[in-house]
Amino acid sequence: MKQVADPGSIERTFELLRLLATAGRYGLALTQISESASLPHSTVHRLLRRLIKERMVVQRESNKRYMLGALAFELGLAASQIYDLRQPCRPILMQLAEEIGDTVYLTVRSGNESVCEDRYEGPSVIRVMTLEVGSRRPLGLGAGGLAILAAIPAEEREQTIDYLAHRYGTYKSLHEKTLRKAVDVCWKQGFSLIHSQVTLGTTAVGVAILDTLDNPVAAVSVAAVDSRMSESRVATLSRQLQSAAARIRKALHSFPIGA
Repeated sequence: MKQVADPGSIERTFELLRLLATAGRYGLALTQISESASLPHSTVHRLLRRLIKERMVVQRESNKRYMLGALAFELGLAASQIYDLRQPCRPILMQLAEEIGDTVYLTVRSGNESVCEDRYEGPSVIRVMTLEVGSRRPLGLGAGGLAILAAIPAEEREQTIDYLAHRYGTYKSLHEKTLRKAVDVCWKQGFSLIHSQVTLGTTAVGVAILDTLDNPVAAVSVAAVDSRMSESRVATLSRQLQSAAARIRKALHSFPIGA
């Protein structure tokens, strides 16, 4: 008799992969994965063993932490031919980083999360690296993720905020009242602005990138030390980011994007 995959098991497996993607090169210990996924150690261990067999996960010999495996990279290369926004965005954002002087980030939406897809370093001597390429965060955390969240259509946005507050409400920035206030401010002023939210002593500004149906598929943001982010400069940066987002939207006109 043909064995049918358990939908619940598939969901749990993808949850583990998302957690490992968030951890990046540092990986996660079994206990950390179990706690974050709210699953028993035995279940997590069984799923990880299967993922290791399929080369989707590896376990380091040095510290026994788990991290994404070679097959995850290989599949990502294939998917990049369809969903990679870096090629159409690169010339626009490289020019922007040069003009601004600080680090510019391209963040894409992935369901209820945001993923740093690329980073462009400006010529400033003092550089802020708040995001590694490939790192994942809940929507609403970070300037790019907050800009994306605020630009989601109203009904879906409310559902997303409810989910984020329920799942990540222990984070101060993702507490329901705090998050709703930040989203309202971002929506009204047309850009996100955060202070020391992710990295102490830094300020970041973000603007959503919309597709032809006005859905936010990505965001462009810039982060710098507080001393470089006066009120007047934030206003200037927001206009520069909005201009870049508008140009990117035109560049993406014929580009297939998956949310």
